[in-house]
Amino acid sequence: MKSDDSKQGNQDPAKSDKAPTIWQTFTSVSASFFGVQSSKNRERDFKHGKASHFIVIGILMTIGFILMVWLAVKFALKSAGM
Repeated sequence: MKSDDSKQGNQDPAKSDKAPTIWQTFTSVSASFFGVQSSKNRERDFKHGKASHFIVIGILMTIGFILMVWLAVKFALKSAGM
């Protein structure tokens, strides 16, 4: 008897014909920031994702990271009395 992967919830994300969701796109961009993207997710992103979505989320995450570093430096300087 052949098992159906979609019934068991074990469907391979790279074989899905759906575009990645916003959350999946966010996690893919986050993983790429650290260089730990899985090959299955990378295949899904390249086959079904839109570059514009990854670019926009990447830019927003970069701006957020810069703001967090700026605020941390500002807080550290204020704590040091400067």
